Amino acid sequence: IEDTLARIYKVRNESINIEEIPEDDKKAFKLLQGGKTTAVFQLESEGMKRYLKHLKPTVFEDIIAMVALYRPGPMQLIPDYIARKHKKKKVEYFHPKLKPILENTYGTLLYQEQVMKIAQELAGFSLGEADILRKAIGKKIKKLLMGQKEKFIQGCKKNDINPSIAQQIWNWIEPFASYSFNRSHAAAYATIAYQTAYLKAHYLPEFMSAVLTSERNDIERIAVLMEECKQLDLKVLPPDINESFTFFSVVP
Repeated sequence: IEDTLARIYKVRNESINIEEIPEDDKKAFKLLQGGKTTAVFQLESEGMKRYLKHLKPTVFEDIIAMVALYRPGPMQLIPDYIARKHKKKKVEYFHPKLKPILENTYGTLLYQEQVMKIAQELAGFSLGEADILRKAIGKKIKKLLMGQKEKFIQGCKKNDINPSIAQQIWNWIEPFASYSFNRSHAAAYATIAYQTAYLKAHYLPEFMSAVLTSERNDIERIAVLMEECKQLDLKVLPPDINESFTFFSVVP
């Protein structure tokens, strides 16, 4: 990213603060929706490209979700997430109190923070107690987990939630939470993903020359990136004694 920004400044005399780019840039989201994500951080695998084309992300939250979902455990939830986003599948909640917690993810439980919030809002856990629950589930500590289960169901009962509903929520939380992602971690990844998508969408020559330079010691990777340039009608010229610099550069 820093190399791309330096190239933009040198070639176009534009100074860009990457922390201040708009979060709803149409060109960046169009690139993501088309799966044109080779060299875009975290989003360039063939599987991810396919899912992005189906999802057609429209908000930053969608990028965070895809970063979290595209892992061996929660990957099975991707079709549901996509169907719910596009209103092809109804979003339903075991209890009304779950709606404000899961609404941003279309009723899909994705993040450890959501598990902790459910424990706080429905079972009356303190933040510290909710973190113990997260640890018990994430690390599969059976003895600790069984104690948390009883505490969770009893806490829900005190909050006038039917024990059978509480049991259903627990049965739903326990397997999902064991491989749930940390939202703050996914958000950090998604931020870099969006920044690289933005630069690729708006400053393609500078971005690709920076990427090619960073991968200059990997011949196979260079071949992939050169093919991407070809697909995007971006010419990669051979070395020229009168034009070339030390690394890949942009010729105005």
